[in-house]
Amino acid sequence: MKTLLSLGHGYSAQSLARILRPLGWRIIGTTRSAARADALRADGVEPLIWPGDDLGPALAQATHLLASIAPDAGGDPVLAAHAAQIAAAPLEWAGYLSTTGVYGDHQGGWVDEETPLTAGTTRGQQRIHAEQQWRALGLPLHIFRLAGIYGPGRGPFAKVRDGTARRILKPNQVFSRIHVDDIGQTLAASIANPNAGRIYNVCDNDPAPPEDVIAHAAALLGLPIPAAENWQDADMTPMARSFYAESKRVDNTRLKTELGVSLLHPTYRAGLQSLLQNGD
Repeated sequence: MKTLLSLGHGYSAQSLARILRPLGWRIIGTTRSAARADALRADGVEPLIWPGDDLGPALAQATHLLASIAPDAGGDPVLAAHAAQIAAAPLEWAGYLSTTGVYGDHQGGWVDEETPLTAGTTRGQQRIHAEQQWRALGLPLHIFRLAGIYGPGRGPFAKVRDGTARRILKPNQVFSRIHVDDIGQTLAASIANPNAGRIYNVCDNDPAPPEDVIAHAAALLGLPIPAAENWQDADMTPMARSFYAESKRVDNTRLKTELGVSLLHPTYRAGLQSLLQNGD
């Protein structure tokens, strides 16, 4: 039986599981909390509490592995505890979910998978280190650098409705995005067409300023567009402000040409319309 071990079975990994389960796959997913384990079980996923449960039996049975757990200052926490076991696992395919933050700031310019990694944020630097750790294991590894993720429960509509959405303006600031369902279909396409060692940018076709997304969400709801705030004067947490430290447009050509992915939501406009139609 095809068996996916999902390390950190969260929002993005669930999108892949929704594709694989109807095909007869067994899904084993790790989580940190017992409450979340119950929710995974109800969703047809065999839960493991990690840190805590022994990953050995699951690694011995897994044919495929997806790693989604964020690194910390010491690198990937799973590899810190289980690198040797993971390296010895008889895997047909392995995937690591990274971030386009590894490219750093390009002042609105384009980046692709061959662009040097010059992350300026701590999070981006930690991801570069984690990518290197995973590549060193010798697995049939595929790295997926995800843009900003949105989807059901993670769209802008709730904040627009309750008046907390903010349009923060910074000249030449653009982000790339990806709908969670397109993450799922990308991972499934890679599993069907493996190419060990390959890296894929996972983003849509339409990098755009963040304030445009908020304005479009408000227009779809028929609500006033939130007032603009200058990024220098805006009251933001250090985490929120760090997102404005880097600006780039991410190229997704390889995703479409090599994996044959036809994006379900090729632009944020299409994605937001879909969310609204589905009651988000």
